[in-house]
Amino acid sequence: MPSKTAKPAREGRRKIVIVAYERAKLLDVCGALQAFSDARQEDGHSAYQVAVVSEAGGLVATDTGLMLQTARLDETTLQSVDTLLVVGFDPAMPPVTTASLRARLANYLDRPRRLGSICTGAFILAELGVLDGLEATTHWIVCNRLKQEHPAIKVNPDAIFVTSGRIWTSAGVSAGIDMALAMIEDDLGHLAALDVARGMVLFLKRPGGQSQFSVELRQQMRDARGRFEDLHDWIRNNLEADLSVQTLAEVARMSPRNFARVYLRETGESPARAVEKLRTEAARRLLESAHDPIQVVARRAGFGDDERMRRAFVKAYGVSPQDYRGRFGRLQD
Repeated sequence: MPSKTAKPAREGRRKIVIVAYERAKLLDVCGALQAFSDARQEDGHSAYQVAVVSEAGGLVATDTGLMLQTARLDETTLQSVDTLLVVGFDPAMPPVTTASLRARLANYLDRPRRLGSICTGAFILAELGVLDGLEATTHWIVCNRLKQEHPAIKVNPDAIFVTSGRIWTSAGVSAGIDMALAMIEDDLGHLAALDVARGMVLFLKRPGGQSQFSVELRQQMRDARGRFEDLHDWIRNNLEADLSVQTLAEVARMSPRNFARVYLRETGESPARAVEKLRTEAARRLLESAHDPIQVVARRAGFGDDERMRRAFVKAYGVSPQDYRGRFGRLQD
């Protein structure tokens, strides 16, 4: 994690270089760019000099189609660089310049004090071998893919961002802003980072992990052959019922012992853990969309009491149900 002791500011401004390319995610670039651009030293002057660069320079089309003006990635733009950040791309639309960009980046990896990636930019650093043996993260959708393609990386699928020495990696898209705020706090201290967060109307430290924003639960619950999909649908429609192994086995038309063994083999988790996940997912949806008291949500989601739901919710999402509703619940009528 970042240092909790503010480091003395260097003379002048630290230089941040953000590496873009065709089809790069626009928010990956602009989120970090805005945070660093808003940061101020104690005297009120800009704390950072921020440059957006690309392999050849000039106009680069982002994933949204919006064109960004960039400088050329070369000796000049990387002179005295403090932090080098590689942004991400839409996994369904791989960037068209990654191979040649990697070759150019390889020449400069030792230059910056900090080297990092935003979102799927982790794949570019991974291809360069930078993340081998280190803990890292990326967008939750492709964490498994990163782990499979680069088994030497210790992938943390729930972290908003991860620091491993001088290497920083962040989760999907807006998490790049969280990481930028943490870097600002590391450089300039808590108050400077808090000022930026307030100006951007953001949490300085976002509670919880990626799981509170993802919708991966249905995918996690689905075994490769879809053997228990009907059972999962039945559970979702009967959350207040007795969902013991005996009951689930009867629904699945299997003996309890065989059901528990096969379920664990096919899904990678026990039936009890699966039920807890599905109940927690249902509670999350109710907290986002309904005005029911917490106790009623706990009953409707099958937890029985709010304390049992609170424990499961904190384990799954890193925040209490009350805190989650305060941040993501529907406004009162």
